[in-house]
Amino acid sequence: MVFFNKKHKCEEDGKKFDTYNELIEHARKIHHYTILKCNRCGKQFYHEKDRLHHVREEHGKEMDARSHKNEHKHKKEDRSQKGTSAQEQVNSHAKNLDKF
Repeated sequence: MVFFNKKHKCEEDGKKFDTYNELIEHARKIHHYTILKCNRCGKQFYHEKDRLHHVREEHGKEMDARSHKNEHKHKKEDRSQKGTSAQEQVNSHAKNLDKF
């Protein structure tokens, strides 16, 4: 027994749709909404917050899996100016740039 066959509801006029894609098409054609697309997979979204959530959840996993993402971490032992903070090193380098 199916109680809620149409679960995607338009916020403008209350119409319900079987699929999210039908809701997107309705919003585009009837209400002339700008539909947002994911740059990676092309999935379409009604709201920017939904697109951002999709990117974080679906494509964030891909970003975490990158093998080289930890290659450029700074280690305290590698600093040429021992005992100084990262900000102090940046300030020191900025002073050297002012000389040019």
